[in-house]
Amino acid sequence: MRIAVTGGGGVVGRPLVRHLVAQGHQVLALARSQSSATAVEALGARPVAGDILDSAALLGLVSGADRVFHVAGINEMCSSDPGQMDLVNIQGTRKVLSACRSAEVGRMIHTSSAVTIGERPGTVGTETSLHRGSYLSRYERSKHLAERVVFEEAGDLDVVAVNPSSVQGPGRSSGTGKLILDVLNGKLPVLVETKVSIVDIDDCARGHLLAAEKGVRGERYLLSGATFGMAEVLDLLVGSAGLSSTPRFVPGWVASAGAVAVSLGARLTGRPPKVCREMVRVLRAGHVYDGSRATRELGLDYTPLEATIRRTVDWFEEEGLLT
Repeated sequence: MRIAVTGGGGVVGRPLVRHLVAQGHQVLALARSQSSATAVEALGARPVAGDILDSAALLGLVSGADRVFHVAGINEMCSSDPGQMDLVNIQGTRKVLSACRSAEVGRMIHTSSAVTIGERPGTVGTETSLHRGSYLSRYERSKHLAERVVFEEAGDLDVVAVNPSSVQGPGRSSGTGKLILDVLNGKLPVLVETKVSIVDIDDCARGHLLAAEKGVRGERYLLSGATFGMAEVLDLLVGSAGLSSTPRFVPGWVASAGAVAVSLGARLTGRPPKVCREMVRVLRAGHVYDGSRATRELGLDYTPLEATIRRTVDWFEEEGLLT
């Protein structure tokens, strides 16, 4: 098949492109920079120069494609330019959707996020959960609105969405992956006890492929292998990396107060804050997702968290990221 991918040089996109190439597909990947082009070329895909907001480039990318995986997006906390995140995640998605409709693509697979579920506090999020009606972060808002664009404006286009929970594994050192790295490097002295749902980075890629093959048009599929408390994740990190010191857990209100102080200090120095109120708000709320539909209907088997953590720590070591 001829497959087009946006975001092929990113955290989720790279393993997806790798799996697609391994299956023998002809893969074209949008590349907005030379480094992105080099990354997708190394994976065996053909880079197509362009930006997610460039309608002409998008049409050139998707024309003749049997399937299009729209993976590109911005995932940030404490963003210095949340308007750009809205532009890329919402308007960029609209432009990809429009290009796919114009090119009469066979199927578009949209990489959404588990945060779009908007489950109420203390509940388990599923594909049919009632949204709480408010947002914990600007990222959550942008991805929720982008998903609405996909389903409300699809028209005759065959679309399906996948909603990964926190993606972890080799290749992830940003976002929540950066939190794990900071714990390992002793740069995160405190933590807040919370619940977090995780999906292995390769399981996420395979979930995309299975959704493309078996997903029902107009449906979304949560990709989430397991849910653990932060204390459990910390124990696994200690067992895998043999930490000499570990963060201590503090009440949520202490972390919130600390985030305010850090944000004020960052504003005075002109440096981006390492922690902000938005980040702490998301951590305190936690997330619990049920990814069993992807197993039942798509046939996705999940990697145990212990194996994901071990592979992640090994990759950090190989990349020289551990100090």
